[in-house]
This record gives sequence, structure tokens and C-alpha cells, in this order.
Amino acid sequence: MHTLFISDLHLTPKRPDITNCFISFMREDAIKADALYVLGDLFDFWIGDDDPTNFAEQIKSEFKTLVSKGVPVFFSHGNRDFLVGKRFAKQTGVTLLEEEQVVDLYGEKVVVLHGDTLCTEDVRYLAFREKVHKPWLQWVFNRLPFFIKTRIVRKIQSDTSSDKSNKSMSIMDVTPGEVLAVMEKHQVNSMIHGHTHRPNIHKISISGEEKTRIVLGDWYTQGSILVYSDHGYELQNKRFTS
Repeated sequence: MHTLFISDLHLTPKRPDITNCFISFMREDAIKADALYVLGDLFDFWIGDDDPTNFAEQIKSEFKTLVSKGVPVFFSHGNRDFLVGKRFAKQTGVTLLEEEQVVDLYGEKVVVLHGDTLCTEDVRYLAFREKVHKPWLQWVFNRLPFFIKTRIVRKIQSDTSSDKSNKSMSIMDVTPGEVLAVMEKHQVNSMIHGHTHRPNIHKISISGEEKTRIVLGDWYTQGSILVYSDHGYELQNKRFTS
């Protein structure tokens, strides 16, 4: 019995090595799991559920097949795929999660999230995030022709890349106080998130009580997977193959 967690794959047609690793993971690893959690940034950027490309259909097909074989899939929005919506969920069978979701993992209550909201020192990003998450703005964007949305996203990606290169690593990491605040809000001692691309298992002792924060890794050079079972948990890697 085990549950799998992944995040920050940044799938794109430009990186077939990542896509191939993902497909292998879905067919060889995820199929054996009790459930799969995708904690954001599955795509390098998801422009909208109306994406007509073969690439988008290929990824959706992998989820639909996995769910049809009895493995539930849960999806948490990241900063690059916050436009994944109800249409995507209906087509694939995945369940969309709340921004912060408490789940029961073999008797342990754990809060799961993408992790971008934990980086409270990244003020410029959080301001941008608040703007693009406005329902009315997403409503307008989703009704634009796909080719126009593609142009807008390319401009945003260019600006984001330039802004990121000028930020210190500390700004892009989580704020410890925010981590504890989220755990306290949900009355849990464990958290799983992605976003920072710094895979690790952190143990935090507060007033004699131990808390655990598990950070998922990205898929830039290898697959990064958290295997969580009733016996414990482990961060594992999956090699890219040619």
C-alpha cells in the first residue's frame, strides 16, 4: 500500500525526455499505487482547457487511462498551471484540490499544497499571483481565441524569467513562519509541497512536538517522486531514458 506524489514536471513539447519519463512513470509506477497526487506545475504553462494540441491530448490520455484502471488522481494548481479547470478534470477524471488540502495518509493527517504561497518574501510574485487568480480575469482570458492566449502567455513567461533571474534564492524559498502557520491552521504535524525545487525532508521541533515538511523535487534532470506508505515515506528518483 502506497501513495505517490509528484510536482514541478514542467511538461512541454520542447522536453520530450521529461514527457517520456512521465509516461513511463504513469504506466509502470503510478498504476501500482493507491492514489497519485500532482501538486502543481505539471505543465511548463497550461494555457487553457481548450488546448487543441496533440501534446495536451497525450497528457490528458495518460491521466484518463490511469483513472479508468482504478487509481484516483488528485491535482493541486501550481503557479504555471492554475488555469487547469473543470473541463480538464472532466476529460481526465482527476479531482481538483483546494489550494491547501488536508488528506488522510494511512491514518496521518497531512496538508498538501503547491507551495508558492509559502514564499511570502517573494512580494512581487504574490502580487502577480493575486492578480491572475481573480475569477473575472480568468473568465475573460479563457474566452479569448487560443492563439491570442498563446501570445499573452509567451510575454508573461519572458517577463517572469527575467524577474526570476534577479531574485535571491532566499526570496524564492519558503518562509518558516508561514509553514508553521499553515500547519497550525489545519491542525496537522505534516506537510507536503513542491514549487521550490529543493527536495528534502525537514524535521521541525516546536514545544517538544515534531513536525515534518516534505519538499518534492523537479523533473528537469530526472523524475522526482515521493512514495508514502503505511510504513513511512521516501523521496525517490526515476532516471530519464533515451
